Amino acid sequence: EVPPQPRTTLVSEPPRAEALRTASARALTLPDVTRPSLARLRPLPERALSWPRPLPLPSVSSLSRGGAARTGSDVSLAPALPPPPTLRGPTPICRSLARRESERGKLVADLAKRLGLKHVVFSGLENVQKLTGGRLTVPHFDGKGEVEEYFWSIGVPMTSVRLAAYFENFLTLWKPAKASDGDYYTLAIPMGDVPMHGISVADAGAAILSIFNSPEEFLGKAVGLSAEALTVQQYCDVFSKTLGKDVRDTKITPEAYEKLSFPAAKELADMCRFYQMQQDRDVALTHRLNPRVRSFNQFISDNLGAFKGL
Repeated sequence: EVPPQPRTTLVSEPPRAEALRTASARALTLPDVTRPSLARLRPLPERALSWPRPLPLPSVSSLSRGGAARTGSDVSLAPALPPPPTLRGPTPICRSLARRESERGKLVADLAKRLGLKHVVFSGLENVQKLTGGRLTVPHFDGKGEVEEYFWSIGVPMTSVRLAAYFENFLTLWKPAKASDGDYYTLAIPMGDVPMHGISVADAGAAILSIFNSPEEFLGKAVGLSAEALTVQQYCDVFSKTLGKDVRDTKITPEAYEKLSFPAAKELADMCRFYQMQQDRDVALTHRLNPRVRSFNQFISDNLGAFKGL
C-alpha cells in the first residue's frame, strides 16, 4: 500500500488595486518559487505556499503539467490532507495599501497560529519608522516589519526573508534614461557612494526553497538575501559595458529625489536614506542557499530585450 503523499497548496488572495505600478509590484511572481518546488521541496507531513495575487493562467498551466489541480483560486499539488504547517506569505507593497498590508499580514499570522503551523516563511522587511524613531517612513517596509514583529509576538514559528532591492526594478523604474543635454544615459538612485544590495526575484525563489527545506537552521530568524552589493556607479558600469551605451550616475540626492513628480518618490528617497544607514543582507549565505544566483551583470545580459528601445 502506497502511503499518503504530502501536499503543497498555493492560496491566492483576492485581486487588489496597485497605486504604484513598478517592477517591484509585479516581479515577485508565483512561478519563481513554485517551478522548482515540485522537484525540490523536501517531503514534510503537509506544507503550503500563500500568494497575494490571482494566479496568472500560464502559471496555472505549468503547475498543472507538474501534477497540480485547480479549484477556484486554490491550486493543490497533491491529494488533500489536514491543514498545512508551512506557509509562505508575501504582502502587498504599495504605499496606499500599507495599512491593509499590516492588517492582512496579521490575519495570516493569526491563521498560522490557529492552524498550528510548524514553519512560516514570511516575506518581511525592516520596520524603518520604528528603527529610526519616526525620522524615516517607508510604508512598504514598515508594514512588513510590523507583521514580522506580530508573528514573533504571538509565538508562530517563523522565518522572515528580507530581500534586497530587486534587479527587476532596473528594467522599468530604474531603467537608464536618455540625457537631455547629450548622447548619454543617466541612472538616478539616491545612494551616493554607498553600495546597494540587489537580487533577482527569480533567483530568490530557489534560496527560499532551501530555507523551506532547512527549518531547523532558520526558524526564528530574519534572513537577508542579496546577490551582491554595488555602488550606483558600478551599476552604471555594468550597463555601459553590457549595452554599449554611456550610462552615468546622476549623483541625485535623497532631497532632490523626493521632489520628483511620481507617486512614492518620498517613500523611495527614505528607503535609500535607510539603505545608506544599514542593509542587513547576507551575500555569502544567499550564494550558499542558491549557488546559481546571478550577478547584476548576468541578470542584465539575460534581459537585453528590455533595453531594445534604449
